[in-house]
Amino acid sequence: MRPVAPHAIRRRPAAHAALGTALLVAGLAVPATAASAAPVEATGAAVTLAATGQPMLRQGSRGAAVSALQARLTALRYDVGGVDGIFGPSTHHAVVAFQKVNGLARDGIVGPRTRAALDRPVVPTPRYTHPGYSIEADLTRQVLYLAKRGAVVRILDASSGKASTPTPTGDWTVGRRIDDWRQSDLGLLWRPNYFHRGYAVHGATSVPAYPASHGCVRVPVRAMDRLWTTIRVGTPVHVYR
Repeated sequence: MRPVAPHAIRRRPAAHAALGTALLVAGLAVPATAASAAPVEATGAAVTLAATGQPMLRQGSRGAAVSALQARLTALRYDVGGVDGIFGPSTHHAVVAFQKVNGLARDGIVGPRTRAALDRPVVPTPRYTHPGYSIEADLTRQVLYLAKRGAVVRILDASSGKASTPTPTGDWTVGRRIDDWRQSDLGLLWRPNYFHRGYAVHGATSVPAYPASHGCVRVPVRAMDRLWTTIRVGTPVHVYR
């Protein structure tokens, strides 16, 4: 694999920026107040009145409240796949990714704490800056960032290598891609993007909320379909904790 040229990247410390844009959709009001960078669960932040009295949303939910949730997650760059008012697998994985970034329980259910975090979210920034698209796999949070020019433009739910088969950390580029299912010794990989030896970012039918792979970085199949045309051979890949 060819390494990322040192002059092509500018390393930046991980930081969290406040999101100040107000979004008023079907009861999900976003106040224009500064967001704390501390995870909501860890700080025990009080649930806002706007979050109380709202229905619990989970897979199978439908309606205007789901549309509002999808619009909010989309505005925050989470990979929802579209606003259709149906809480399906893509919305579930977007919620889990949001919960991971915000230090919440990774259950995919939108209850009071997740609603409160949606009002004042942690907004991640990439560690590296490139002129075009790049990929960053945050193994601590178990998410994948698609970045461009120093900004995160998409956040995907991910599952990296388990303790016995860890995902290597480092800086690489995509060296080979397969636009199909790839039968490997360790299972089926959908549209793998190889960045280091046999390690790849690929779609998978199983993407649990914890490290579970044999070393690759898994994302949902539909998420890989949406990502496929954006990345290519030569796209920088950064894997870190």
